Amino acid sequence: MEAENSKGHFIETIIKEDVENNKNDGQVVTRFPPEPNGYLHIGHAKSICLNFKMAQKFNGRCNLRFDDSNPAKEKQVYIDSIESAVKWLGFEYGTPFYASDYFDRLYEFAVELIQKGKAYVCSLSADQTREYRGTLTEPGKNSPYRDRSVEENQDLFTRMKNGEFDEGEHILRAKIDMSSPNMNLRDPILYRVKKASHPRTGDKWCIYPMYDFTHCLSDSLEGVTHSLCSLEFEDHRPLYDWTLDELDTPCHPQQIEFARMNINYTVLSKRKLQRLVEKDHVQGWDDPRLPTLEGMRRRGYTSESIKKFCDIIGVSKKDSRIDMGLLESCLRDDLNEKAPRVMAVLKPLKVTIINYPDDLTEELMAKNHPQKEEMGTRSITFSKEIWVEQDDFMEDPPKKFFRLGPGREVRLRYAYLVTCTDVIKDEDGTVIELICTYDPETKGGNAPDGRKVKGTIHWVNANDCIDTKVKLYDRLFKDENPEKDKRDLVENLNPDSLQLLENCKLEKCRGELEAEHVVQFERLGYFCLDAKESTKGAPVINRTVTLRDAWAKLAKKNNPPRKNKQPKRKKRPQQK
Repeated sequence: MEAENSKGHFIETIIKEDVENNKNDGQVVTRFPPEPNGYLHIGHAKSICLNFKMAQKFNGRCNLRFDDSNPAKEKQVYIDSIESAVKWLGFEYGTPFYASDYFDRLYEFAVELIQKGKAYVCSLSADQTREYRGTLTEPGKNSPYRDRSVEENQDLFTRMKNGEFDEGEHILRAKIDMSSPNMNLRDPILYRVKKASHPRTGDKWCIYPMYDFTHCLSDSLEGVTHSLCSLEFEDHRPLYDWTLDELDTPCHPQQIEFARMNINYTVLSKRKLQRLVEKDHVQGWDDPRLPTLEGMRRRGYTSESIKKFCDIIGVSKKDSRIDMGLLESCLRDDLNEKAPRVMAVLKPLKVTIINYPDDLTEELMAKNHPQKEEMGTRSITFSKEIWVEQDDFMEDPPKKFFRLGPGREVRLRYAYLVTCTDVIKDEDGTVIELICTYDPETKGGNAPDGRKVKGTIHWVNANDCIDTKVKLYDRLFKDENPEKDKRDLVENLNPDSLQLLENCKLEKCRGELEAEHVVQFERLGYFCLDAKESTKGAPVINRTVTLRDAWAKLAKKNNPPRKNKQPKRKKRPQQK
């Protein structure tokens, strides 16, 4: 991994040198060019941040361009989602560009290649085309249609455009080198017949350009100077350059590749994510367990944490796998600074304080943030009956358990010291209620006689709280490398990636939560309202992230450090 430093990453160094040498008249134009055939994920966020930040750093511009040359898979809903995601990350792009805006020019460029003898109409079937292409170790064979005359190619291409042929009957191919070791240069397809209505151009076209042909020419038509793309396009760069060299284009952008993002415990393949969605292994593209920006945003991730994560991992030429814990750490750091604190009980256990007045409800003051006075305070209520966490009570607690137990005293956050005096169980022996007493002299949690109480627990007023459902989200896969050994992804799904808790209690002053407004449930983690599933009076809350990385502790337990025991050296016999 090549981290950011004072000199910047290698792409920044290249652009800086170009500006200093007045290449492209000192201008910097980048672009983010997604195909609108799905939702963006965090891997796209890396590209978004890189392209927009490079443009910002060198006083240039970054275009948002939709490479919409495959009408069968592209939808307006994806366009809307992509635009929203880019804005959510904090980047402005002006009027978006579309590859479909250039269809007339792209057709003219294709005709120009035909007239130069650099492109021909091929009538091989799809299977024959693959057969003639050869393999990684064997060269391809020239198509029997490769030597058609310019006039015949022009006529056939015009008829393709006019809709005279069925899909698969003819394709337009570049004439490069069927023996090239680079498979992308073995007479690649430039145009194919596809009788599908396009969302923007309607039925005007029944032939559509391929991505490799569209992409480089769109870059040139937009005046892009630096075409930044992920490493899998490195082998496509010779075709990118060949196309621009053979045609009379406005400019020749420089393609620069960088390593794509790989994060453990998840997958960043749009095709594989689509399978999970279509097979109902997750609940849609915005499922909070997915690495899609829609899902992460719904879960409570902040744009600042994602951008910080992208900055930390940096830009390099070598693929690597990033620890999910680093992403979650960036999120925790951001939320720790800005998330107001509240109290909630996820697994409630009733507590009755028998010596507290029956008809009294007190108002207590609680800090919204322990370190930030500017975030103010809030009023919470306290009465004879409260809820505490089931996990904060043990009937037979071990020595280092400092929470509630028979005869044990604990501090109720912001309230009083209480002591458990009795336990009520149901017929099955399950504890259903605790009987406690409180010390009225300990308001605020401090004992006037100076006695030490180690345990502090949170609580919620049973007579003044919000009933809510809480969804506990965790990592989607059990193994840090879900694709290890090419196993089926479904076999590696984490069965505990989602737990629904039905009867949770939330302090009432925070009942009006807002979507994407994350709060910290004290001692429990960070949570936010699920606007998609919540209804008025029936909130559903998502856990954004835990307070600590439990997976790191588990990994350490499962993979203890090896002890480097040095073998005992044999004693040499003493010389006489």
